[in-house]
Amino acid sequence: MDILAAARGASMRFGALTAVAAADLEVRPGEVIGLLGANGAGKTTLIRLLLGLLRPTGGTVALFGSPPSRATRRRVGYVPQTLGLYAGLTVAENWAFTTAAFRNTGARMPDSITAWKNDLVAGLPLGAQRQVAFAVALSHRPDLLILDEPTSGTGPLGSARLWEGIRQTASQGTGALVTTHNMEEAEQCDRLVVMADGRVIATGTADQIIGGRTVTEVHCDDLNQLFALLDGNGLPVQMHGTALRVGGPADAVAALLTHHGVNGTASVVPADLEEAFVALIATPAVR
Repeated sequence: MDILAAARGASMRFGALTAVAAADLEVRPGEVIGLLGANGAGKTTLIRLLLGLLRPTGGTVALFGSPPSRATRRRVGYVPQTLGLYAGLTVAENWAFTTAAFRNTGARMPDSITAWKNDLVAGLPLGAQRQVAFAVALSHRPDLLILDEPTSGTGPLGSARLWEGIRQTASQGTGALVTTHNMEEAEQCDRLVVMADGRVIATGTADQIIGGRTVTEVHCDDLNQLFALLDGNGLPVQMHGTALRVGGPADAVAALLTHHGVNGTASVVPADLEEAFVALIATPAVR
């Protein structure tokens, strides 16, 4: 199967700062790759390398088997964090400009954005702007979609619509590389690439990323007291339904409850993707 985009040991240094260090990544037709990482992990820089907007200081990158170029970028639909729209133009004018730039002037504007065709982009809600940016990125029927935080700032319904569009596009053979902070969105990806401090520290499906990781689930009548106790002792803790989940061994948590006279139970349960992600980026040994 052809590789649409690839990084092989790609690095990017800005003076003394290494933004991306020896990163490997592949995107193939019909698959959705989720690029995960905290702010500053190097996700956007890696995307800019793949697009040829930056030249790597080490390793190689390729689009459709060749170094990134104007010709290869014509086969990419790209939505940056800033959306890439002209705020002072209407939706129809943005559509007309993009389709002309890609020599696709006969492309029909999709029904999903026609209601806003005469509205200035600057006057639209952020969720609507993101729908417009996504539709515009698809206007030339690209072979590869690269979306940098495409649902940031949108509500649940808007996010669901965008992800429905991503999956539908992938089902037609287009590859997609998507950055996201949302673990529910990440679970919709076929494969995940996790970055920290400019390095790729894990790759695989969501199940493979989670692996055999576990957390401690704690039940107690007074969750507020329990949260304060666990947090005050430096344990990573979060609410999970009617219980608290802690990134620490169950016997140590149980001993802590007993020592402070807190009536509760602690048991080992499988970690979810978010908990596995937090554990990965907090572990110095993997960097």
